Amino acid sequence: MDSECIDRLREDLTAAGYRLSAIRDLIGEESDAARVRGVFAPARRSLAARSADPLATLTRLFLLGDIVEEDSLATALPRLGITGAHTLGLVKFAPGGLCAAISLNPVEIADPRVPVPGHWWILSDLDDALRLGPAQPDHVMGVGGATRTLIAQAPPADVRRSLEIGTGCGVVALHLALRGPVVATDISARALRFACANARLNGVTGIEFRQGDLFAPVAGEEFDLILSNPPFVVTPRKSDAQRYEYRDAGLVGDELAERVVRRAPEHLCHGGTLLCLANWESPWGQDGLNRVTEWISEADRALGSGSRIAGWVIERDRISPVRYAETWSRDGGARPGDPEFERMMTSWLDDFSERRVVALGLGSIRLRRISAGDDSSVPSPAAPLVHVERAAGTFSEAAGEHLAATFDMALTAVHLSDAEVLAERWVRSPGVVEHRQHVPGEEAPYAIALEASAGISRRVTADPLLAAAVGACDGELSLGQIADALATLLEVDAGAAAEALVAGVRELVWMGMLGLGTASRAVD
Repeated sequence: MDSECIDRLREDLTAAGYRLSAIRDLIGEESDAARVRGVFAPARRSLAARSADPLATLTRLFLLGDIVEEDSLATALPRLGITGAHTLGLVKFAPGGLCAAISLNPVEIADPRVPVPGHWWILSDLDDALRLGPAQPDHVMGVGGATRTLIAQAPPADVRRSLEIGTGCGVVALHLALRGPVVATDISARALRFACANARLNGVTGIEFRQGDLFAPVAGEEFDLILSNPPFVVTPRKSDAQRYEYRDAGLVGDELAERVVRRAPEHLCHGGTLLCLANWESPWGQDGLNRVTEWISEADRALGSGSRIAGWVIERDRISPVRYAETWSRDGGARPGDPEFERMMTSWLDDFSERRVVALGLGSIRLRRISAGDDSSVPSPAAPLVHVERAAGTFSEAAGEHLAATFDMALTAVHLSDAEVLAERWVRSPGVVEHRQHVPGEEAPYAIALEASAGISRRVTADPLLAAAVGACDGELSLGQIADALATLLEVDAGAAAEALVAGVRELVWMGMLGLGTASRAVD
């Protein structure tokens, strides 16, 4: 896209105050919430008396999909002008004026890097609500829920160099640029044009865009941080149904996710982190999380003796083939009752049945490349450090900071022997609360649960021993001292109490509920 025109567009958007906060003030909170859901009538009523206002014109054109008069758009974009808007492909002629040809959305995205949601203007193809029909195969998406989830989980620290695989409209690369220099890749030349335009539109420098498949454009290069929301959607291959580049890599099953996991570690510096979103299949008789663990194990073995891979896999949801097929049949714009929708549903269900897939997991995979020390605490090549779990709780503010700290703490704690775990002075994380349920009139609770909201909200059942130990973890006493005191108080065997608490503490560290008061050693 024309760089000079993009600069003029940025000036016009700034002058018009084209930001979400201003739009909410203009049309009202409730009308804006309805707009986000694709219900435009309340916003149109609010704007009925604001026809000449530049912000109202831009809102009607790009957010409500209305036709606007040329004079109104010329007033709203005085520096860019109508000719410049056509040059950028922003608008096209329609009966009675001009309509949007692509999306130009103001967005706010939570990022642990910044104290307030980051504001961006994002160019992309029209979404379902404005397109009113199926997308094209080379459709470039704007900012969706998966993108927001990836950014929310990203580590916040500065890095020397980062990589994004499958940049799409480029918004993740914009967030990575807040941390340092970025290389962003995509197989789609069209997506890269949008991404370059969005970087220019938002005045962001330090991003190098490269075209190519997965890691091919960065062969032989290493990075401190890799983020990816790749086209991982499991898609039937034996079908003539419409295919979309943003979600379908042309591979069978979950092979795309497997390739990312296997290839990423060789592009990580020592101490570097990969965070990617993925879907994985559970064939009959298998757990998809075990399959992801095997991918990580194979990547670990491929690195050789100098490095190891540590992994943390979180399955946020597990859904049936029917639900999965319906979700992605709807995604391109088809609706139940349409012939295309029925064809896609049938293709997906036939594919899952043929390959005996009974469930699909949706979640994130976090890997760290660490040095392989020569002490006995480093697992053998057959057993990399991989923790898998199912956690469907909501993300907190600054989730990425909490999750990165939890991963660091867990990789430190996993190297501790049981004796070292008992010798440590553990500290309960802020925000951990205890819930007790009682039958009225009875003193002892019949259920105890520990809950934490930082990172990912979690709730875990605890017995009286573990709950009491967590309550005592304030950094003053070692876990061994706490175990001995509680064994006496509860009249249980001291050795059994210590063993149970070691296991419980190891699990609570991964949940972000406990941290080390005096760190024994760090994992690079």
